[in-house]
Amino acid sequence: MMKRQLHRMRQLAHTGSLGRTPETAEFLGEDLQQVEQRLEPAKRAAHNVHKRLQACLQGQSGADMDKRVKKLPLMALSTTMAESFKELDPDSSMGKALEMSCAIQNQLARILAEFEMTLERDVLQPLNRLSEEELPAILKHKKSLQKLVSDWNTLKSRLSQAAKNSGSGQGLGGGPGSYTTTANKVEMLKDEEEELKRKVEQCKDEYLADLYHFATKEDTYANHFIHLMEIQADYHRKSLSSLDTALAELRENHSQTDPSPSMMAAPFSRVYGVPLGTHLRELGRDIALPIEACVMMLLSEGMKEEGLFRLAAGASVLKRLKQTMASDPCSLQEFCSDPHAVAGALKSYLRELPEPLMTFDLYDDWMRAASLKEPGARLEALQEVCSRLPRENLSNLRYLMKFLALLAEAQEVNKMTPSNIAIVLGPNLLWPPEKEGDLAQLDAASVSSIQVVGMVEALIQNADTLFPGDINFNVSGLFSAPAPQDKVSDRPASEELPSIATPTPAPVPAPAPAPAPASVALKERAESEAPPRPASPKVSRSSLEAATPTEDMARRNSQGDQESGWLRAQVCCRTLWVQIPAL
Repeated sequence: MMKRQLHRMRQLAHTGSLGRTPETAEFLGEDLQQVEQRLEPAKRAAHNVHKRLQACLQGQSGADMDKRVKKLPLMALSTTMAESFKELDPDSSMGKALEMSCAIQNQLARILAEFEMTLERDVLQPLNRLSEEELPAILKHKKSLQKLVSDWNTLKSRLSQAAKNSGSGQGLGGGPGSYTTTANKVEMLKDEEEELKRKVEQCKDEYLADLYHFATKEDTYANHFIHLMEIQADYHRKSLSSLDTALAELRENHSQTDPSPSMMAAPFSRVYGVPLGTHLRELGRDIALPIEACVMMLLSEGMKEEGLFRLAAGASVLKRLKQTMASDPCSLQEFCSDPHAVAGALKSYLRELPEPLMTFDLYDDWMRAASLKEPGARLEALQEVCSRLPRENLSNLRYLMKFLALLAEAQEVNKMTPSNIAIVLGPNLLWPPEKEGDLAQLDAASVSSIQVVGMVEALIQNADTLFPGDINFNVSGLFSAPAPQDKVSDRPASEELPSIATPTPAPVPAPAPAPAPASVALKERAESEAPPRPASPKVSRSSLEAATPTEDMARRNSQGDQESGWLRAQVCCRTLWVQIPAL
């Protein structure tokens, strides 16, 4: 019996799955050993970057917006400018410039304070947690494991020595009392060894879990540094946008005796009011910049906006958007929140083209196609006219119609049916060339405007037939994809031009809209062109809104016979006013 116990104690003394070295490397595979080697460098990097980045802050760390702004040097500069401005004539050129500079420095200070607060929240605090809490906790587990392994190995050595002493004492014929004492000591050491082994296994499991957790979160830790640069980029963009806006206003309000060439440059050069082909060649594009930019912004936040393209935007916002479109199209993010301004910029671009997107040369062909009563024949005629458009006009018309068809899919929310869209956009896509003539042409102009609306409505309703294939709205790659719907395909639009010379079976298009909405369309085109023309007669806003495209089509049809005479007279009067300067 005693011999069997002694043999068992010797086996325990020589067993152990974790080895005799206190080093933790023996528990780890090669991959985890590499992860372990990155712990200390990662902790130092997070600590050092946090320390230096904290020193870059100009405001009071941890303070709210108002307290932080007051401590910024830019705010001190703004205050000094405000005090100096009081001593100058407010109507003087220097006084006005100083007043504007004071305001912009104040704005820049607030942008800087917002940047620093974001930096603290999204970068500094995570780096501090990483260097002072997360990584130190892992390293603490490592040291604990090393100590437990070292103690365990020491205890196993003592157990082995006690087992040897017990065996040698029995062989030398020691007394029963001596042997019993030694056996009890071995049993006690065995119990201690078992308890210590359990602690080692538990600590080892915790440490391995820490290493696996660190390995899975390394990409997240790296994103802290990437996010730092993203926050910096956003800060500089906002600052630059504020400065550009202030400079534009200063240049507009103050004459310069010797203006620099950059100040003399046309604000909307090579974008608005330029022939489509010239614009595309100069910028090396397939789709006009305002069309793509506005479509991408509307896809981001405007598809569910009620009355899109119908409700007017503020003139100052629209002007600033157009200027930014020409000077820095990468800084258009701030306008995404005002979809009516974006829609206005798109309408303005189409309206200011020297030649309509659907071209003067094909005007009569479009009118003949629109006048056909049989839906199938009209659709075939529209396909044939589309096939004769210049390539750049076809590409841009296809791009625009695909978007308008997508917009019409949300008509339950935005109230913009194909008919409503055609009413507000049709007159900006096609209009007759100006010709000398008498008042008899005015009646024809009103009829042609109605036909344009019906034709554009058919183009939207049959966009997939007339312009087959999917489309990538972010065709230039200049704009970030804001929503899943902005990209229907990965193929560029330039490679998806439809081959529509051969007619295909066509669905039945919707009938041309009644005269009532066409009158509104003609009014809108006239009003949008109002700045270079005489002031328009007073028209009740309620009457205009009552004739908006969101009226029920059934009601329009039922009242069409009664109102058509009055509406046609109204259109003719409106057209007469528009045409008077050219007579």
